[in-house]
Amino acid sequence: MFDLTPNIRGSVKKVNPFRVMTVMHRASELEAEGRKIVHMEVGEPDFSTAAPIINAAKEALDQGLTQYTVAPGIPQLRECLVGHYREKYGVEISLDRILITPGASGGLGLLANMLVTAGDGVLLSDPAYPCVRNFMHLMAAEPQLISVGLDQNFQPTVDQLEGHYQENTSGLWLASPGNPTGTIMERGRLTDVCAWAKKKRLHLLVDEIYQGLNYVDDMPSVLELDQSAFVVNSFSKYFGMTGWRLGWIVVPDEYVETANILAQNLYISASSIAQYGALAAFSSECIEILDARREAFRERRNFLSAALRDLGFELSENIQGAFYVYAGIKNFSNDCEKFCSDLLENHGVAITPGTDFGDFKSLEHVRIAFTTNMENLTLGIARLEAALKN
Repeated sequence: MFDLTPNIRGSVKKVNPFRVMTVMHRASELEAEGRKIVHMEVGEPDFSTAAPIINAAKEALDQGLTQYTVAPGIPQLRECLVGHYREKYGVEISLDRILITPGASGGLGLLANMLVTAGDGVLLSDPAYPCVRNFMHLMAAEPQLISVGLDQNFQPTVDQLEGHYQENTSGLWLASPGNPTGTIMERGRLTDVCAWAKKKRLHLLVDEIYQGLNYVDDMPSVLELDQSAFVVNSFSKYFGMTGWRLGWIVVPDEYVETANILAQNLYISASSIAQYGALAAFSSECIEILDARREAFRERRNFLSAALRDLGFELSENIQGAFYVYAGIKNFSNDCEKFCSDLLENHGVAITPGTDFGDFKSLEHVRIAFTTNMENLTLGIARLEAALKN
């Protein structure tokens, strides 16, 4: 008899499931049974992609632009991003340093392969986007988690970085705005972090995927402060192109050649149609639409934050970006997974357990997304209130 037991390497076994996808799957099953579910779990704008982007993609299809592109992406889109950094952040980035990727996930995977080797330690915030930890596991590296709490608005200090630094630490990966917390690395703290990483000779990567969805006036890019930093970004969030699977990375000059080689091998190129559609994302017509949508998210944030506080949740008073509330539930439960399951099964509200995002007090937290409209948010709060009274 043949042994059919799968031979899965140890590093893959360390990869945790993405719990929000499990919640979404169960919510879909309940909807198929005819139930009304309020979706406050998914990190996806409820708006469809803006018309100028769709029309540009249709035009590309009509022109037959369906072939592979060069691995780093079409030059026209990279030039748009050069202009984006110049106009929005006042920095000059050469076109060669920008690579278009199949979603930000493709960019994170490329950067993990380029920057992290087996046995390395990489400093990460806890809580944080869970796939980053899993990329570290896939590289047989060590995620070195830094516990960040509400008292510091869920962003690490230099003192904490110093305290968690180890002999094998090779890099520091941060996010601003962060998922699940919606908080940012403010300019002063980001400046200090850049200086500390440089002193320690660590590579510094900042996830800026939610930039553009900011509710504060000063939302710095790390590239304003440190041109040696690595950046990953996405067309999914502010630009509303989730299903198009399009992102980009910015790398220092000395990494350009290696990044191109990896892109050629890891994914050949990002979707040609998505790239041609994204050319319209930077038009004044499209930016006007996207900025109006950001204001809708701001209204939702204000409503949801106030309503959750009134119900007894604990949360930041300074949610500066993205579209999430990372809410403490210790007034109601010490088991976020049971709490979320009960809300979904018995009350039709889908939210994400804090255990998806790390270890630090994760059982006491949930992530609630304000990616649905005000009518649904109002219904969701009403259902939450009814659930908490039971």
